[in-house]
Amino acid sequence: MPGMKQPATGIVATAMIITFSLGFISLFTFEVFSGWVAFGLMCTIPMQIAVAVLWKGNHPSYVVKHRQPTRGLHLILITVLVGTIAGFVYRSTVGGGLGPTPMLVHCTIVSVVVMFWFAIIWGGWPFNAIIRNPISAVLVTVAESYAVNVFLFRIFFNYEFLSGAPVYVPALDPHGLFNAWSVLVFYVTSLSMMFLMLHFDLWPLTKFPKLMRQPVLGLVWTILVLALGASLFAVGTRVFEMDVVAFLVRVPIPFIFGTIVVLNMLQNSLFGSLSQPLKGVANTAAAAIVGGALAVVYSKLADVVTGPLGSGPPAYQSEIWLASALLSVTFPFLIFYAEFLGFWPLKAK
Repeated sequence: MPGMKQPATGIVATAMIITFSLGFISLFTFEVFSGWVAFGLMCTIPMQIAVAVLWKGNHPSYVVKHRQPTRGLHLILITVLVGTIAGFVYRSTVGGGLGPTPMLVHCTIVSVVVMFWFAIIWGGWPFNAIIRNPISAVLVTVAESYAVNVFLFRIFFNYEFLSGAPVYVPALDPHGLFNAWSVLVFYVTSLSMMFLMLHFDLWPLTKFPKLMRQPVLGLVWTILVLALGASLFAVGTRVFEMDVVAFLVRVPIPFIFGTIVVLNMLQNSLFGSLSQPLKGVANTAAAAIVGGALAVVYSKLADVVTGPLGSGPPAYQSEIWLASALLSVTFPFLIFYAEFLGFWPLKAK
């Protein structure tokens, strides 16, 4: 087993983590799982992104000296600590000190999207250019991403459509510009377009060296991602008239999940011999197929794992379960295993 190579390592590891994730989810009722459990795990993801993307697992220096699994466990503990602090702050502010209301949960979900923007699209700029200490730079980046996320949340999210429902807390409603579900789905759809461009290794932007430097790259990449996200969102919800939440769990979420499998778990090994843009086309197709297939598998197992769930508005139980199972639970577990633990013990380090 320790001598396994990709893509076999990634396939076995993905199967292991999916099995573990579904077993973990089965420990909770739907209300607890979709509430406190999903919220708690989502709080760890922004720091997880920072550790994997900005630190690349090479900081703090005392952690690097350890072998696996000690090294990975140290990084997981750091991530959980930062996530716990962030969760406490968000619950005390956005959540008003209450339980996981839709406002708190949605704000926490899009904090992940914003952190992806900070870490991948902007590459940690400008903080890594201003602050030389990588630990301080990352902590400031994470803190700023949370702050920017709250700022955008208060501008765009509106929950008046929930007025009269038991989960609606008027004092916590930002009364923003747009229906909260529509904004959240647009965020996630745009994020899926960021992953689409990663499949192409940023081709054709790479043909223009002047575009590949920050802050120009961040600005251009942001514009492209928002334009592509808006187009896909419009096609799905306007042209095909899909319910926004149904669109969320059928299109962008499976693609994002499939991308994590193809790029992180299989370490981009499927089509390494191809050049761009053919490699991007092949990777994109693989991510869509893998993500779509796994989303169907998860949906089929939902009743077994958690129990019967209703579908569609207003509660969207099955849709929330699927989104939470894929991106709030399995996604961070996959990253912990692949990027933090280095596939230990499948790969001995």
